[in-house]
Amino acid sequence: MSLRRRAFVLASAGLTACAPLPIQGPDADPKLIPAPDLAELAPPAPREFRAAWVATVANIDWPSRKGLSSAEQQAEVLTLLDKAAALKLNAIILQVRSSADALYASELEPWSEYLSGSQGQAPEPFYDPLQFWVSEAHSRGIELHAWFNPFRARQSGAKSAAAPLHLSRSRPDWVKTYGDQQWIDPGEPGAAAHTLAVINDVLQRYDIDAVHIDDYFYPYPVLDANSKQELDFPDEPAWRRYARAGGSLDRAQWRRSNVDNLVQDIYQLLRRTKPWVRFGISPFGLPKPALRPLGIAGFSQFDKLYADVERWLSEGWLDYLAPQLYWPIAQKAQAFGVLLDAWHGQNPQERHIWPGLFTSKITDKADSWPVQEILQQIALLRQQRPGSGHAHFSMVALLQNRRGLADALAAGPYAEAALVPATPWLADADSAASALPELRVKRVGEQQLQVLLGADQRHAVWLLYDERWSLRLTGESLTVAAPGLSAVVVSALSRKGQEGPRLGWRLQ
Repeated sequence: MSLRRRAFVLASAGLTACAPLPIQGPDADPKLIPAPDLAELAPPAPREFRAAWVATVANIDWPSRKGLSSAEQQAEVLTLLDKAAALKLNAIILQVRSSADALYASELEPWSEYLSGSQGQAPEPFYDPLQFWVSEAHSRGIELHAWFNPFRARQSGAKSAAAPLHLSRSRPDWVKTYGDQQWIDPGEPGAAAHTLAVINDVLQRYDIDAVHIDDYFYPYPVLDANSKQELDFPDEPAWRRYARAGGSLDRAQWRRSNVDNLVQDIYQLLRRTKPWVRFGISPFGLPKPALRPLGIAGFSQFDKLYADVERWLSEGWLDYLAPQLYWPIAQKAQAFGVLLDAWHGQNPQERHIWPGLFTSKITDKADSWPVQEILQQIALLRQQRPGSGHAHFSMVALLQNRRGLADALAAGPYAEAALVPATPWLADADSAASALPELRVKRVGEQQLQVLLGADQRHAVWLLYDERWSLRLTGESLTVAAPGLSAVVVSALSRKGQEGPRLGWRLQ
């Protein structure tokens, strides 16, 4: 908008560049004057996926330790979400099933031991952690993506005895010991159906924004202690049944087909059940060897984890891919920028690609990454793929502000808020794309105002302080600084990220 046009719109809305309208009286609520021209004056909303994984396994991120009271667990949730909101993150990827267990009330799998210390023990006094996370995230305008480990049954650091509901006891024929962990055999059709039922249960009962699975398909190879050779995954019974039934695939192809089937089934489940809920996958960061750019080398998830990620992209069986690009920019064999372009080059359906950043490599140890590494990776992402996004592994590094990382993000790349990129190929849950937002403003003390919006909806809110617009994301309400605030513009956000009509008001 030209300076002349900007001055005209300011004047027509009853605003001046240097003198915000007075808010009357120390105790009175401000008066709202409709100002349609403000909707044009507020700038376009920037788009960028800004997420952090919250790992519950081994108490990596939350809860900070086993055995916290319900009140202490909830207090930690609020601290994490307040930090995420302060940093202007717009999504949390919460691990709700780490090892055939549940961080929510489930009749299919037992409560996770990472809550109480004992698998199968519900929080006391009772609350539902996932419901609490969803509600509190949405109230801050933050998406909640439910993260499932599809095949891990017991993590190496687990301490408590398996509960009766755990698959290792209820269906021991599905669970295999491999190294120091237990795994659900992907070749067992009943086991794959159970994992799908677990995801469907969460999908039906919780208002999540996405289903997310990580890089654990078939397990990473384990070496024999004596020979140092890789141990094969012990899926002989399922493989023999397949072969006896006339299956024509070799064993590696069969294993990949087992994983392919689950990925496709999850995507189809979402589309027919809640078509606005996205499906995201965060695989290991290197493409299959046959499709790697010159100079890229390393572990092959295609050959070892039996994950044909490129096929999933080609078929469009997901809505976003978050490849774990957990290497520094200068590491040539796993060059960050080269890998980013490589994944985009395998994306004919134009799904979102939001890479994972190894933010937890910033520590207080001598081998820590410098903070600048993460800042430069975000800058490179914006340069190569503007308007896309990224996810941090994991939230604890941001919460602890390691080496000033959170401060550097807040002052630099996250200085302004951003909306999650829209996913236009999905169906909407509601009519938010055409809904007109509601607005009330109440005074909260001398220095703050509470902006009250429509219930059960997320909103983008532009606040005009003097000549500067500030974008905020929120749910039903937002507390803002009162001094200098002269105007508010609001739009409702649809479940697939599209912005509805804007309405503007000036304050008097």
